[in-house]
Formats: sequence, C-alpha cells, structure tokens
Amino acid sequence: MSTGVPGVVLAAPASGSGKTTVATGLIGALRRVGHRVTPFKVGPDYIDPGYHGLAAGLPGRNLDPVLVGRDRIAPLYRHGSRGGDIAVVEGVMGLFDGRIDEQSADPVAEGSTAQVAHLLGLPVILVVDARGHSQSLAALLHGFATFDSGVRLGGVVLNRVGSARHEQVLRAACDRVGLPVLGALPRLAELEVPSRHLGLIPAVEHGVAAVRAVEAMTELAARHIDLPAVAALAAAPQSGPLWDADSEVAVGEAVPDGPPPLIAVAGGPAFTFGYAEHRELLTAAGARVVVVDPLHDTLPADTAGLVLPGGFPEEHADALAANTALRAAVAEQARQGLPVHAECAGLLYLTRSLDGRPMAGVLDASAEFGPRLTLGYREAVALADSVLWRAGERVYGHEFHRTRLSEPGTHPAAWGWRSDGGQVREGALAHNVHASYLHTHPAGNPAAVSRFVAAARAHQRSRAAAPVR
Repeated sequence: MSTGVPGVVLAAPASGSGKTTVATGLIGALRRVGHRVTPFKVGPDYIDPGYHGLAAGLPGRNLDPVLVGRDRIAPLYRHGSRGGDIAVVEGVMGLFDGRIDEQSADPVAEGSTAQVAHLLGLPVILVVDARGHSQSLAALLHGFATFDSGVRLGGVVLNRVGSARHEQVLRAACDRVGLPVLGALPRLAELEVPSRHLGLIPAVEHGVAAVRAVEAMTELAARHIDLPAVAALAAAPQSGPLWDADSEVAVGEAVPDGPPPLIAVAGGPAFTFGYAEHRELLTAAGARVVVVDPLHDTLPADTAGLVLPGGFPEEHADALAANTALRAAVAEQARQGLPVHAECAGLLYLTRSLDGRPMAGVLDASAEFGPRLTLGYREAVALADSVLWRAGERVYGHEFHRTRLSEPGTHPAAWGWRSDGGQVREGALAHNVHASYLHTHPAGNPAAVSRFVAAARAHQRSRAAAPVR
C-alpha cells in the first residue's frame, strides 16, 4: 500500500489556454529548485508527455479512465510517482470536458480532468488565458469553483497577461472569489512551439528546438510562478495499492523454459506514440524489449515479436521507404508468422504504400494523407481471434489520424464498433499480424500483452525447431 507523492492538477476553462506551456514550465522550474517531479497527462495524448519528460528528466505518463478504467487511475499514479517528491498532472481540454455520453446521468464526464482530480483527491490549479479578460474573470472563476463540489480549485495561473495594469485588474478579480493567484505569465510569442494537425510536434521530432522551448518554458515559470506556494498546495492522495506490471500479467507461478523472446518496439521520430507501461508489461510478461528506429535500423536476427506503435510516418515517408532492408525483413518475417502488433502509424507502415512511397507491403492496402481528422474514443469488439485478442472481447480505444486507407484490401477486419453512420469494421488481420488505427492502452488490457508475449515465445520455439535450409 502506498499514498503516492503530493501533486497538483493543472486544468483550464477550455483548450488552447496554454496548459502545456505552463505545465512543462512548472515541471522544469520545480526540478530546477531541487524537486524530483513526476509528470502525468490526462487522456490519450502522446505528445505532451514528451515535453513533460524533457522537463522532468523522467518519463511522462498518462492517466485515462476511459482507456484503463477508473479503478486503475490512483494505482497508476502511485506507480508512476514513485521516487518523486511532487507530481504535476496536466489536464485535457477544459476542466469538465471528457467523453461525450448522452446516456450517462453522471455530471462528471468520463475521462475529464475533473474526474481524474476527484479520483486522485488532488487540488486543481486553473490556467486561464488572460487575453480578453477583465473584471468578468471573477464570474468565470466562481462558476468553475462551485460547479462540482468534488473538485477543489486551489489557485489560478494567469497566462498571456498583457501588461502590469492588466495583471492588477485580473488579480483583483481573483481576490473577489477568494482564489489565490499562483502565477502571472506575460505574452511571449517566441514560446509558440510548432504544431501539426494533432497538436504540438513531438519532442523527439522537434529535437534541439524542443529542448530550447522547454528551457524557455522553464525560465518563464521560474520567474512568474510562486513555486513554494504550488509545492505547499500539493496534496497526497489516499493510500491504496500500487499498479504492478508483474501482478497485472500474472507472471511468476511458472517460468517458461528457454530464453525470453525478443520483442522489437519501433521508436525514433516516426513512431513516437506509446505508453511507458507497455514496455513494463512486456518485460513483466517475460519478453526482452529492444527499441528499433525504422528510419535506419533493421530487425535484430532473433526478433520474435514486433510492436509498431503510432506516430507520424507520413512526415518521414521518404526515409522509411529508403530503409529497404527493414521493409523486406518485416515483410518476410510477417509471412513466416512473426507476431506483429501495429497501431495507426504501424498500420500505415505495413501497407503497400503511403502517399506513393513504398512501405513493407504486409497488408494488401495503400494509404494516403486525407482531408479529414478522425478523432474520438471507440468501444470496439474483436471480430476474430488474434495474437492479442479473442473474438468477442470488448475494449475502449482511441482514434486520431488524418490518413486513410485508399485501397482497404481484403483482409479480415480486426475491430467492429457502432457509429452514427452505422456499423464500422476497421483494421486488418493477416498471418499473426494485428493492425488497426485504434490506439489501446496496455495497462487497461494486460491480458492482451501476455497473449502477445506468449505468441512471440511460441514463434521463437517454432523457428528454433524448423529444419535449417
């Protein structure tokens, strides 16, 4: 049993208020004065945690009740905050925004920042975009402070303040509703980090510029946020169990014979989407995990399983196409039964071509960058047995992509779900390949991870038993 470290949640009235700038800067500033900060992000966002990780020097982690279940939120927080002395949790969208479910009578949206703050018992710091605000800010803050008694609003950070006079007026408005101002950050255009269709460009892709941006955010927060006040506000959640990868995959009762199967996980600039718990679960299930960059690496000779996570392969299509050795190895190994778990970017990599550039050709399909963003949670049903799922199993996942399969091919679909337009059949199954646009969180589906490692071990054994030709 553990309480986890004290923490604060950074939320906002709406998207675009500057939460990521403030959260990243706060993480870096607290680290600069000697704190060991453990960073978290509410929701399925893969990009913000990269900036958090740069600022903290520790992996950024996600807390998403929709994808992992509300009962796992506090245990995952306790697990991820071990070794720290303060946690910073960046929220998603507006404080009370989450999964839209018109059938639910619960006033707190599933997956919202408010729900996570309530589940953890942490105080909320509201980041307000000060542009266009004056005395009426008091009414907005009064509404957010009183809307839900289960959420404790502990203070305000005023972001993008226009002048000393503007700050004075806004502080007076905060005083009227009894909320302390924990910081007031001026407008600085040079802090704008280049964005892409899904938000910020991942820190791994943005390279040196991302490091400099994080340093600038840190400096801004160090100058304009009351760090001792934030640390004093931080509260520890109630004691409870730690999330534990070994327990989740039920390893230890009978250790399988033979060496651990090697599972290659695609990384580097083109495959940046992933959860820290995934590698922890793969390792706990008995695998040896190696990161491979498809821009220039090839598969290790003893690869027994391949994970191709999400990312932005369309931005690196030329380099991916140029790595002919890896493309050929993936295609050949997949034909020989290599277990492959591919999500979004991984799905695209397995097609014949992406925007006209040749890919691995495992799937009889082509892909292209499209005009429309597909975004949202999905309640999906596995349509057939695979190396991850059993037919009929239900899972919550999340889609967000602007690519599409222009020639879907004839492979059996991996998933089915209902939408406003009727039944959707999505993804592809081929050999031991499970490929889909749907992102899932392994911590919410540990049995699938165990099944995948078991499939990798079986493939390793069958390959070892095959006659040498």
